Amino acid sequence: MKIASWNINSLRIRAPILSRYVAMLQPDVLCLQETKVEDKDFPHELVRALGFEHVLFAGEKSYNGVAILSRLPLTPLPSMDVSGSGAKRHIAALLPGGVHLHNFYVPAGGDIPDPGTNPKFADKLAFMEGLIAWSQARDASIPTILLGDLNIAPYEHDVWSSRQLRDVVSHTAIEREKMLALLGTIGWVDVARHFVPMEEKLYSWWSYRNRDWKASNRGRRLDHLWVTPTLKPALKDFAITRETRDWEQTSDHVPVLVEMG
Repeated sequence: MKIASWNINSLRIRAPILSRYVAMLQPDVLCLQETKVEDKDFPHELVRALGFEHVLFAGEKSYNGVAILSRLPLTPLPSMDVSGSGAKRHIAALLPGGVHLHNFYVPAGGDIPDPGTNPKFADKLAFMEGLIAWSQARDASIPTILLGDLNIAPYEHDVWSSRQLRDVVSHTAIEREKMLALLGTIGWVDVARHFVPMEEKLYSWWSYRNRDWKASNRGRRLDHLWVTPTLKPALKDFAITRETRDWEQTSDHVPVLVEMG
C-alpha cells in the first residue's frame, strides 16, 4: 500500500500536475492539504478519473482545506477543529485493516516568531499544543498514520541552514520543541528519518521566491509522515518526489510517500 501526502496549494489549479503525479507514482491513498475549494465545488469527476472512488474532504474558499483520496474503502472518523478557529485543517479515516489515518494542515504562522505581536504565530503554537494533547490521549496500540503539512522543520538538516533560520518561522526553537514533544507523546516514528540518516539534508518545500530553486536549494522539510510503533515493521520504502517542483504551475511543496506492506 502506497500512501502519499501533498500540499497541493489549490486542487483545481494544480489538477494537471496532480494527474501527472498519480500516473507516475500510483498511490493507493493520497492526502492533500490546502485544497482551497468549498465542498460544493469539489472536483469529483477529476478524482474519480484518477481512480479514486473513495473520497473525504473538508474545504473552504481560497484557504486551507484537506482531503483524502483513496482507491481503498474509507470509513470517516471525526474531524477536529484543533485550535477552535473553524478552519478546515484536519480530516481522518479508518483504512482497511483497522489503520487510523489523520491528515493535518498546521498553520504556517506568519513571518514574525513572536506570539505576543503576531496572532498567526500564536495560533500555530496553540494548534501544536492541541495536537500534543490529542496525541497524549491516544492509545499507542491503535495502528495510526499521522501525516500532512505540519509546517515545522524539526531537525538541523531539515533546513538548508539551521544557523541562519533559527529565528525564522518553521524552524524556531519553540516550534521545534513542540514538534519533538508531539513526536515523543506515544513514540511516533518519523518515516522520513527512519529511511534517511539524520546527517543527510532532506527537504519537501522550496520558496517561490527563489528564482532557481534547484541551484540555490534553500529548502525545508515541512511535510511529514509518521506512524505509531506498531506499524514500524510494515514500513517498506519512502520517497520525496522532488521533480514535481520543476513542473509547470506547480506547488511550492512536493509530495512525500510511504510504502507499507
